[in-house]
Amino acid sequence: MTVPEWLHLFFDPELFERYGLRMLDGLLVTAKLVAISFSLGLLLGLLLALGRLSRSRVLRSVTSGYIYFFRGSPLLAQLFMLYYGLGSFRELWQDLGLWWFFRDAWYCSLLAFTLNTAAYQAEILRGSLQAVARGQHEAAAALGLSRRTTFCRVILPQSLLIALGPLGNELILMVKASAIASLVTLYDLMGVAKLGFSRTFDFQLYLWAALLYLLIVEVIRRLLRRIEARLGRHLHT
Repeated sequence: MTVPEWLHLFFDPELFERYGLRMLDGLLVTAKLVAISFSLGLLLGLLLALGRLSRSRVLRSVTSGYIYFFRGSPLLAQLFMLYYGLGSFRELWQDLGLWWFFRDAWYCSLLAFTLNTAAYQAEILRGSLQAVARGQHEAAAALGLSRRTTFCRVILPQSLLIALGPLGNELILMVKASAIASLVTLYDLMGVAKLGFSRTFDFQLYLWAALLYLLIVEVIRRLLRRIEARLGRHLHT
């Protein structure tokens, strides 16, 4: 079966044969980068949110400064500072046994994305923790629950339900922002598209990359909608 002439503008079988599997490999790298950094960022973000809500003035100042910096400066600049900036101190990292980390584009990208998303997730979680009704704290205290049990079993689950939507938006933004990892020679989805374009000068590769990003976002959007419907079903009964 032959491909119509006009369709060659958007789908070239020979080009797909050369770069199709490579782009799928790049898609896997992108998915791993986003999934791992988002998960680590969620844990760090929770600690930062608790620091922002702490009674300690020093802890509040430190966590506020962290969030201010990583939310206020471009992710691209943060990535370059880690990979090209800290990576320039080769002798120091060799002495500390960490050169294997800072010389690798994957680890630097993972660190940059984790630190960046943690700042955004911290503010999302802080808001959701504060949104839990005060009566929930009072009810837990009336039952004699400890502060730790109250937080883990009562407050945190409710706050995560409140935060699910905003966290989903942050995950989608991360998927789209992950394309900048290609600027530090990481062969993620966009990195493979750039490599292919530099050799073929065929815009189809960027079109395919855009469609694959759109596919990831759509899958996440539908999955989040199902999770929200399932976890929040008691709110509609």
